[in-house]
Amino acid sequence: MAGRAADDNTRGTNMNSKLILLSACAALAAAGCASYDGHTLQPGASEADVVRTMGKPDDTITKPNGSKVLYYSRQPAGRQIYSATIAPTGSLLGVRQTLVPENIGRVTAGISQSDVRDLLGPPYRVGRAPLKPLDVWEYRWQIGEDRRVLWVAFGRRDGEGSHRDARLRVGAEYRPGQGLAPRTATGA
Repeated sequence: MAGRAADDNTRGTNMNSKLILLSACAALAAAGCASYDGHTLQPGASEADVVRTMGKPDDTITKPNGSKVLYYSRQPAGRQIYSATIAPTGSLLGVRQTLVPENIGRVTAGISQSDVRDLLGPPYRVGRAPLKPLDVWEYRWQIGEDRRVLWVAFGRRDGEGSHRDARLRVGAEYRPGQGLAPRTATGA
C-alpha cells in the first residue's frame, strides 16, 4: 500500500512540474507577443530600446536626412509588418503597421520598387514570373478576419536588370467602400 501511495505522489509531482513548465512557457510566449508590435514604446525612446523591445529588425533603411526606418516583419505566420522610425538624433518618432488598406491603396501603376519597400516594408517572398521578365513581390495582409495576398509585379524595360522605370501590376487592390478588386491597369 505504501508503494502505491508513493507512485501517486510521484505522478502528482510530475503533473505539477509539467503544469508549471507549461505555464512558464505560455507566460514567456505571451510576454514576447506583448511587445511584438512595439505598442509599449513611446516616442522619444532610444533605438536601443526599440531593438530590445521588438528584436533585431528584418530590414533597415537609412533616409537621406539621417533618419532610419526599422522594419519588423511578422510574415509568413502573421500578416503584419511594423516600421519604427528613428530620428537622426537616435530617438523613436513612432511605430506603425505598414500593411493597412490606406497603404495598399497607394500601391499604384508606375510606383517604384524603392517606394513600395518604403511604404510596405520588405516583401514576404520575391519571385520571378514564368515566361515574363517580371519580379513579383508577395505581401500577406488582412482586413479584419479577411486574409489577403498582395502581389506586386515589376517589369524591366532595359534588359539590364534595372527597375528604375518599373511597370507595376498589382494582383489585388483595396478600394475603400468596395473592398478588393482585381487590378487591370498597368504603368507604361
